[in-house]
Amino acid sequence: MFKFYTEKKKIEYFCRRMKLVIFDLDGTLLNTIADLAASANFALRQQRLPEHTEEEYKGFVGNGIEKLLERALGESHCDAKTLKRTLALFKSHYDAHCTDLTQAYPGILELLEELQSSNVKLAVASNKYQKATSAIIDELFPSIDFSAVHGNRDGVPRKPDPTIVDNIIHDVFPGGRSTHSIYCVGDSGTDIDTAAAAHITSIAVTWGFRSIEEIQEHHPDHIIETPEELLKFL
Repeated sequence: MFKFYTEKKKIEYFCRRMKLVIFDLDGTLLNTIADLAASANFALRQQRLPEHTEEEYKGFVGNGIEKLLERALGESHCDAKTLKRTLALFKSHYDAHCTDLTQAYPGILELLEELQSSNVKLAVASNKYQKATSAIIDELFPSIDFSAVHGNRDGVPRKPDPTIVDNIIHDVFPGGRSTHSIYCVGDSGTDIDTAAAAHITSIAVTWGFRSIEEIQEHHPDHIIETPEELLKFL
């Protein structure tokens, strides 16, 4: 009886120490801006509407593809009919080309492999629609066994609403658990605000699409400048 009790306590202690790291996708794990810009500009070009530079698109991303296209269209062109047509054109192009130019940031694959080998659970929470999110992860991280990959889905509000993170936590730990060892890693205020709403630790990275000034405005729990630094922290 005593031995069983001791082993049970060991298992409970191990479970309490298990870590879950929930990563944003665009601007955090992957530099996706070239493919996003190419597909958005394709959709605009098909309608003879003004196109934008990759640098401009960095300011458009973060709240899902529809919001990106709203910003790309601008107030003068963003009526409901045009937005719907632009979204359809974007998806048809992006579904076929979403990994043409997209690359993992330097050190990211090594970071994920090291965390995985250390039994840290890994997940992705993205505002990009689910089909593209899953396809990109499968193509660019075939060696990583993510516990959950959640993109934007019908009926699930986008970040910074915490629902996507709550769903991931439930998928990974269906029995429920403390949030003290769960981290949300992202490059934008959206990710920081999502972590705050979900009552988990936020880790902001500086290599993505947002400036350090914008990141600091959202008061993350931690700011990390390199994947190596993130590995040491975790």
